[in-house]
Amino acid sequence: QVQLVESGGGLVQAGGSLRLSCAASGRTFSSVAMGWFRQAPGAERDFVAAIIGSGSSTVYAASVKGRFTISRDKAKSTVYLQMNSLQADDTATYYCAATSSWGGTATRAFGSWGRGTQVTVSS
Repeated sequence: QVQLVESGGGLVQAGGSLRLSCAASGRTFSSVAMGWFRQAPGAERDFVAAIIGSGSSTVYAASVKGRFTISRDKAKSTVYLQMNSLQADDTATYYCAATSSWGGTATRAFGSWGRGTQVTVSS
């Protein structure tokens, strides 16, 4: 199992930026794929972005492509989500997730989850 702790959420105006961090511990960090998901009140948890293996491969949801960037720092066992041009629709709790092997972007493909960090975008 991987233990994950998110940070960096907050309140930002539309058009602004935030960077989320996810600190991982508990197993060989470089052997997992890491992802970000988000969940708005009353909605399902949706895939946002993922980074696979050493970081050479990334996947994004269509709604964030071109605005969000996922990256990882293996030395710090941390994954980041840089979010630019934020919109009101980006308001949600953001969750970090990890998997020992890449199986796609469904929530069921990820076995370890953080507790989430709130992002609120005011319009």
